[in-house]
Amino acid sequence: MTMALTEQERDLTDAVRAWATRTVTSDVLRSAVDADTEERPAFWSSLAALGVLGLHLKEEDGGAGCGLGETAVVAEELGRALVPGPFLSTVLLSAVLDEAGRSEELVALADGSRIGAISLHPGSLRVTSESNQSVLVGASDFVVSGQIGDLFLLAALDAENHTVFVVVPRERLEITAVESYDLVRRNATATARSISLAPGDILSIDAQRVLDLAAILFSAEASGVADWAVRTAGDYARTRKQFGRIIGQFQGVKHRIARMLIRSEQARVCVWDAARAADAGAPSAEVSLAAAVAGATALDAAFSLTKDCIQILGGIGYTWEHDAHLYLRRAQTLLLMLGSTASWRSRVTAATLAGTRRSLEVELPPEAEQVRAKVRSELASIADSADADRIRLLAEKGYTAPHLPAPWGRGADAVEQLVIAEELASFSLAPFDMIIGNWVVPTLIEHGNPEQIEQFVPASLRGDIRWCQLFSEPGAGSDLAGLSTKATKVDGGWRLQGQKVWTSMAREAHWGICLARTDASVPKHKGLSYFLVDMRNSPGLDIRPLREITGESLFNEVFFDDVFVPDEMLVGESGAGWKLARTTLANERVSLSNDSSLGSGGEALLKLAAELPGGIDAQQSAVLGEVLCDAQSGGLLALRTTLRTLTGAQPGAESSVAKVIGVEHIQQVWEVAMEWAGPSSLVGEQPRSSAQHMFLNAQCLSIAGGTTNVQLNIIGERLLGLPRDPEPGK
Repeated sequence: MTMALTEQERDLTDAVRAWATRTVTSDVLRSAVDADTEERPAFWSSLAALGVLGLHLKEEDGGAGCGLGETAVVAEELGRALVPGPFLSTVLLSAVLDEAGRSEELVALADGSRIGAISLHPGSLRVTSESNQSVLVGASDFVVSGQIGDLFLLAALDAENHTVFVVVPRERLEITAVESYDLVRRNATATARSISLAPGDILSIDAQRVLDLAAILFSAEASGVADWAVRTAGDYARTRKQFGRIIGQFQGVKHRIARMLIRSEQARVCVWDAARAADAGAPSAEVSLAAAVAGATALDAAFSLTKDCIQILGGIGYTWEHDAHLYLRRAQTLLLMLGSTASWRSRVTAATLAGTRRSLEVELPPEAEQVRAKVRSELASIADSADADRIRLLAEKGYTAPHLPAPWGRGADAVEQLVIAEELASFSLAPFDMIIGNWVVPTLIEHGNPEQIEQFVPASLRGDIRWCQLFSEPGAGSDLAGLSTKATKVDGGWRLQGQKVWTSMAREAHWGICLARTDASVPKHKGLSYFLVDMRNSPGLDIRPLREITGESLFNEVFFDDVFVPDEMLVGESGAGWKLARTTLANERVSLSNDSSLGSGGEALLKLAAELPGGIDAQQSAVLGEVLCDAQSGGLLALRTTLRTLTGAQPGAESSVAKVIGVEHIQQVWEVAMEWAGPSSLVGEQPRSSAQHMFLNAQCLSIAGGTTNVQLNIIGERLLGLPRDPEPGK
């Protein structure tokens, strides 16, 4: 899994990974570790020959005219391989010089003939004025790649104590090698003894912009480090045996590594978006927000995941010979050099409270406009119709579920679906939301007979039929193969006996889809059949509301006492229920939220923060920033899933991890909201919109539709290749 999304980015990833595998061997890495001081890597010229040092620069400056996105892809790959040397400092320096309009050194930085060194911390460096001449004096103690750098980008304080950045060649500084925590990329102290500065040596660039660029590139490298930690832990857990089993089969290990993958994907998508924002020329406030989200997410993830990796590895991970501690050192160095996670989270909070939001818009290809005119014309006609007719007309024209094949939908591909969504929003038109019907209708189209399709599909699209799902049972929640409701064959149909539970909309639904066991003699999942049950006119059907922790009754128990279901309400063949329950059409639905990039939960918490008497304190600011980062990463994961569909890329991990992130985010939102509301959230009548009600209601999200623990199993087994849980009794 990589940051690369487009074909060009994937090719770049493959090229850099192949180069790193071939060139940066274990001996090369260990030689860097064992060296007394850092030296220019022997492979530096071959890395430069790949053209990766100037990807983000204009062609006339020796670059490739690409963007920061491509440079971030390379930084991620080099971070994954822990490539020694000054790549990060060199590309950050050239990016800053390019932004500042100082181009004379760019060609040399792009071709590798000059090496960049950077420090983001002023230390004791000051820019003073002597006889109308700017003078640099003092020392910077944390200069990345300072031992081998030729050109130095140094933070300093001016007379007003504002941070400025100056560019100084090595020969004008005193460079002292220092013992460095990161053993494969060393630091140095740079001392300036009253160096006279020309006007162009003090860069005309806002210090925040430099930090934004640093956050993007540091975070990109951190994303690679995080990915290495996940892969290394997963590889070890697939082969290491303890207590008679592969350790990846133990849920404690499996779930820990699954959560590592979730954090890694979350970090990657935030870095990807920050680079994307910078390349797209987004407003500076928006770029700063995206960079802050990346800085708050990726660096902490890399640090946490390298620690987790060592724990998964056990004793071997604690040895000098294993590379795990080298990655840990790199991750922690990046984190401390860029600034604390809490400070970056507070930046996110400040930006969002000031009204900045990150756009999640998709740039559609030119062919989108070819379908837009027709869609707009049809929707304009529907918008002019009477309110009572709009739902019906939208269904008849295929707009309720445009991804479905005609005549029920429009057979719309990903591009057309997004165009339709945009145009529906522009006309304030809302097709009927089928809810459970969104699963039922595709199944009937693919597996139902003509009579079933004619009876149920058009009516479902119009909203004349509402559905419920009768799958879960007291002894079988997420485990559909364990269902025990029986369907016995009788003349003209089947008799159903058993109990379903956690059925939402059972009292409101006209029909339900029910899985029942028609053959107990075959393996569990093979004996299930898929029935359509009349929820309004079925003698023996007893629906009992269940009162939930909110005090409401949205779920139900449904009892089947010899309920007759005619043969014509069996979908597909007897015994095919498992396959039908898992049906998805090849032409899948594509959607993208038109809401805030922070989601309703993030916006609600922001509103509460703005209304707190006296505002929020530093701790609350950091907590809010963390919540907002989770909110934004959830939206970005959905965006990348959509873009993969549009570009024809293979599915990634985004959709698999988005549910876990989204559920836990909403739960955290309302837990924090109750904490901030204090005792007032505990007394008096609380409306459905209150933090109390929303917090209680959110507890079902990690249960309904498959528990979080089951989802972690799926991530561990399907995405990481960890062994499946053992069968009971084995």
